[in-house]
Amino acid sequence: MKIIVPMAGRGSRLRPHTLTIPKPLVPVAGKPIVHRLVSDIVQVLGEPIEEIAFIIGDPAFFGEAVVVSLEELAHGLNARPTIYRQLEPKGTGHAIMCAAPSLSGPAVIAYADTLIRAKFSLDKQADSVIWTKQVQNPEAYGVVNLNEREEIVELVEKPKSFVSNQAVIGIYYFKDIGVLKNELQFVLDHEIIQGGEYQINDGIKRMMASGKIFKTGTVDEWMDCGNKEVTVETNTKMLQFLHQDGEVLVSKTHTSENTTIIPPCFIDDAVVLKNSTIGPHVSLGKGTIIENSTVRNSIIQSQSIIKNATLEKAMIGNYVTFDGNFTEVSIGDFCELK
Repeated sequence: MKIIVPMAGRGSRLRPHTLTIPKPLVPVAGKPIVHRLVSDIVQVLGEPIEEIAFIIGDPAFFGEAVVVSLEELAHGLNARPTIYRQLEPKGTGHAIMCAAPSLSGPAVIAYADTLIRAKFSLDKQADSVIWTKQVQNPEAYGVVNLNEREEIVELVEKPKSFVSNQAVIGIYYFKDIGVLKNELQFVLDHEIIQGGEYQINDGIKRMMASGKIFKTGTVDEWMDCGNKEVTVETNTKMLQFLHQDGEVLVSKTHTSENTTIIPPCFIDDAVVLKNSTIGPHVSLGKGTIIENSTVRNSIIQSQSIIKNATLEKAMIGNYVTFDGNFTEVSIGDFCELK
């Protein structure tokens, strides 16, 4: 089994947090989004992973540190890492074809901008399984249309009338991804373009038209990381899940003085807490210092210093200094103070 991870986008909706690192490497509940997503997919698959192929963007932004992080992720899952680059934003189908040498045999494609919780058994007899989530407002999503045998016969984008409540979440299994590769090559060769880009859906639709059997795999939770608000919400949900699973979230190397920690919280190594109340649903990166503050439902990354603050639903990056009693400020592009 292989996992193919297209992640070449710049994550503009999550600025300023994605000005210095790609969105899939932004930490949620103490772990980068792509690390958590791929690990959860491996758990659902329940079998050894031969290769994890990452499609990343321009080396000027997706540099050596990104490559090292992704290689460490793959090695940690006993898989071979392969790095490909999509140098032009030409769509989801084009991104997959950038990894053409790896497109053979059984594989999962996973777009690295969401997190999941899932326990279903993958139907590996189907030609493909499209992972879905039941939603209350299907008109806001791309959904699958099913026949009487519960097979997917159509993909419908934001239907105006009810088709189904099964929304496509951007994770796909293919019994032989080489079939999709051939169909996407046809899409590229014949310049079949939707919205100015080559889309994976056009390859999938060609597979359906040729009689390939598509089934659904429904996840229990589907959590977005598209912008600051939903990323903080996802951090809250993920911390709650990890707490219920009994995962240790608070490092023994942190120091705490006159501070109350209300679980669940993720507190990384060398965090220093003084005269503060932390939690619930707070993630603190390595080496961050919090003094004389109250922090709830927030993400604060590594090596930041927060003093005299009351923070709720905040998202703060690395190497930030924030004093609630500030009189001098230096704030860059895309930042917000509310």
